[in-house]
Amino acid sequence: MKKKVLSALLCAAMVVSMTACGLQEPDTSASSDAGTTTDSAAASDAAVDNTATESADASATEPVGPAVTLVYAEVNPLEGTIVGETATVFKQKVEELSGGSITIDIQANGVLGAEQDVLDTMLGGGGTIDMARISAFALTSYGGEKSSLLSVPFTFVNRDHFWNFATSDLAQEFLLEPHENGSGIRGLFYGEEGFRHFFTVEPITGMEDLAGMKIRVSNDPIMTGMVEALGANPTVVSMGELYSALQTGVVDAAEQPIANYQANAFPEVANNIILDGHTLGAIQVVITDEAWDSLTEEQQAVLTEAGEYASQYNRQISQEKEDAILEELKAAGCNVIEVDDITPWQEACKDVIEEATKDNAELYQQIVDMQ
Repeated sequence: MKKKVLSALLCAAMVVSMTACGLQEPDTSASSDAGTTTDSAAASDAAVDNTATESADASATEPVGPAVTLVYAEVNPLEGTIVGETATVFKQKVEELSGGSITIDIQANGVLGAEQDVLDTMLGGGGTIDMARISAFALTSYGGEKSSLLSVPFTFVNRDHFWNFATSDLAQEFLLEPHENGSGIRGLFYGEEGFRHFFTVEPITGMEDLAGMKIRVSNDPIMTGMVEALGANPTVVSMGELYSALQTGVVDAAEQPIANYQANAFPEVANNIILDGHTLGAIQVVITDEAWDSLTEEQQAVLTEAGEYASQYNRQISQEKEDAILEELKAAGCNVIEVDDITPWQEACKDVIEEATKDNAELYQQIVDMQ
């Protein structure tokens, strides 16, 4: 793993920043207005220091503007997922810094639809969804063409590589691209939900066993191309229907980060996961221009500061949460297949990578060089 001096200094500075801010696991006793809760194991891991919480309450700021509620869409559960805990921390920080003038109403478990449905609703106006956590690649059709580069297979060699990008000026360009293209949304901050891996109904031992399988994909042409390159058949299924699709044989396999795989109970119907790590699940939290423009400058500053805080928190917990969940899966009897040599996977996807990056080859190379 390559580490540059600048990257090491940046990581050290972020740890100091987190300590100074009192960064800690979220209080999940009332984590969502959607009514979801955190399981006992996660709650134990995420216990909040009561004294610190009481102190924060006592020193809460005055309201920084008129009362406003922002509806926040999340496809995955808040319980047991990296993105769920990140949303909870963001909500808590916004409400604290705004003096209660901003309420974040988290609607989790995909109750507001799949990511594409959520983005369609946000761009359609009307204010029914103000914010959302979405996969970065989902912005490709919504004015965020550059974000497609983040879902190119085997781009990020490790988490440090991704965070070198996510904390760079280039990442800020990606966040604002949809707004600048007039789509009506803008990115607030980056995070990640772990490397994505294939999981299957039937036992497998290696890449070659995926050939001929019906593998679930979203409306992502890069993932579709990757599945085809592996000799499998891409099948579009919404996230909300994936469990039943695996259960009934509509698809034979799918791919998700480890935390989402467990939290959505996919091991119950597809108990084999191969740790190929084909992409890192880069995420963005986005807000509509309509909602953003309705806020005071002070409230906008609150969202920006809370976003930076939540992004740091996401970085802090992602590896340890993923490692803990992987051990839980193994203990529960999940068939976890290690990949000792990723080279055959990379070779199989060579043409897909070239096709996906040819129009932005120089930009893509900048990302690759950030390792």
